[in-house]
Amino acid sequence: MNDDIKITAEFAETIAEPRRGAVHSKPGEHSIEQEALPPSVIKQPVEKKSPAEWAYQRLILYIQNFEKLLDAEQEVAMGFTDTGGGFLRIEGLGHFDPDIVTFYGTDQTGAKVQLVQHVSQLNVLLRAMPKEADAAEPRRIGFQLAAGLEGDTNAEP
Repeated sequence: MNDDIKITAEFAETIAEPRRGAVHSKPGEHSIEQEALPPSVIKQPVEKKSPAEWAYQRLILYIQNFEKLLDAEQEVAMGFTDTGGGFLRIEGLGHFDPDIVTFYGTDQTGAKVQLVQHVSQLNVLLRAMPKEADAAEPRRIGFQLAAGLEGDTNAEP
């Protein structure tokens, strides 16, 4: 049997699992590129996803991974990398096919903020911010967003 011939299941896995990787200067440093992708992300091959959907799914994974590094007094926020507009406390994330990703939240003054961005201009800086003063627990939006990928839009972290 020829080793170059792949069975159908192996070929499907190759298509569904995109190439990825990460190298860190600190031993033991963890990143999302080193984890297995959740079934909800690989159930549809990348080639069948719009750029917006594919960016949306990966952003959720990055946010969720970043939140794993935070302590009990911190929440994730997103910096505006090219506007000088400060930071947005992420409260929601959306996509509008074929090429728009939307971030919903509040800025450092508490004002409601929405960023609508074309995937070709997507630059996101995740930042740890102190949790809201009146909150008993930090909000983990990444876990809520990941539950949305699984189809459970009412999930709690």
